[in-house]
Amino acid sequence: MAPAGTGGRRYDPERRQRIIDAAIRVVGAKGIAGLSHRSVAAEADVPLGSTTYHFKTLDDLLVAALRQANEGFVPVPDVDDPDLAGALARLLGQFLTADRARAELEYELYLAALRRPALRPVAAEWSESVSAALARRVDPQTARALVAVMDGISLQVLLTDTEYDEPCAREILTRVLAGGSGPAGV
Repeated sequence: MAPAGTGGRRYDPERRQRIIDAAIRVVGAKGIAGLSHRSVAAEADVPLGSTTYHFKTLDDLLVAALRQANEGFVPVPDVDDPDLAGALARLLGQFLTADRARAELEYELYLAALRRPALRPVAAEWSESVSAALARRVDPQTARALVAVMDGISLQVLLTDTEYDEPCAREILTRVLAGGSGPAGV
């Protein structure tokens, strides 16, 4: 029997987090199209009403999932590395090769913002944080260009199912840096 005053509900402080984790697993297994309150409730092993209590809409749930995915996304680069292009290429390689399924999941959540405006501010958080870190070393336009190139390389690798080519990525990033402030790699 539930304790008096709980209305029959069991206190479960981790339920919201379990729902977010379940949403990420559902998207990883079935894609955004497979996401529903019902599929997440089944995956989290919680009543359907719990998912709608914590997340009124699927967009609310996707925002929470994308925010959590952003936390595990590529860490902010070491902008003090003398070979900035090399540091960025290595970082990108770590992201794309350590856990490809996770990289695909994170990009699927990121790209969901194209059709779901509620996700756009969260999708922009990562690129803005990396751009801000890079802007400590290069001008803001070059910082944004580096982030855009890294996104493009990531998408090409993920969409074409090709191996990540770190030397090629380093060369491309070096060329972007050469067009920015200062010589390449500085």
